[in-house]
Amino acid sequence: MAKTTETLLLRRVRNLPYADPVGRLGVVTGRVAPGTVGEVMIIIRGCREAFYAHPVGDEEIAVGTEIVIVDYKPPRVVIVSKLRED
Repeated sequence: MAKTTETLLLRRVRNLPYADPVGRLGVVTGRVAPGTVGEVMIIIRGCREAFYAHPVGDEEIAVGTEIVIVDYKPPRVVIVSKLRED
């Protein structure tokens, strides 16, 4: 049975090492504030995944706010900032 190029590409994508979340957009699902551990959901590796989150600096970010990931601490912690649409 011959494998199509599409099938081979999909297999490669599934076997990639952990995708880098830096620069991805997400939504806060658990309040992110200094001194606390919040939660964000981002789309990565083709599905929606939850990550623990800390804010950049002293900003507090409410549930439902769109964020951008600015740093990543493996395995599941991200540093986030509010998405600013200027």
